[in-house]
Amino acid sequence: MTRSKDTNTLPCQNLQCKYYQKEKEKNTIKHGKNRAGHQVYKCLHCNKYFTQTKNTPLYKKHLTEQQVTNICKHLVEKNGIRSIERLTGHHRDTIGNLLEDMAEHAAEVSNYLMKDLSLSQFECDEIWTFIKKKRKRLSEAARLSMKTVMPGSTPP
Repeated sequence: MTRSKDTNTLPCQNLQCKYYQKEKEKNTIKHGKNRAGHQVYKCLHCNKYFTQTKNTPLYKKHLTEQQVTNICKHLVEKNGIRSIERLTGHHRDTIGNLLEDMAEHAAEVSNYLMKDLSLSQFECDEIWTFIKKKRKRLSEAARLSMKTVMPGSTPP
């Protein structure tokens, strides 16, 4: 009896697989969950296992997504690493490593999205200041999307 193949959204994450990151002809199946609760997949082309968190800051972390979100919320509120340690019960090295991974991931995303713009940091700050000033003229949908981009800001 053969195993049913679910339609997954994840292509193979193995660099040596010829179907690496190819949406077309992907052939992965779910293969349980790891101890952190992340879904594990198996590529039927190269017979390698990978998790849904591969190539993200959550990869190889023994924290659930909710715990990482909680730590990140404390970091956004400008709490110190030791205070977050007391609030969440996680070791300060774990929090520091997560902070480094998040910063590295944010830099990679920025580098990917901000290609060939040749803007200085000052110009980027001016653009955001301009956007903040013109908030009153924005539609409700634009205000809500802006609220997700700028945590801590409240629409006027």
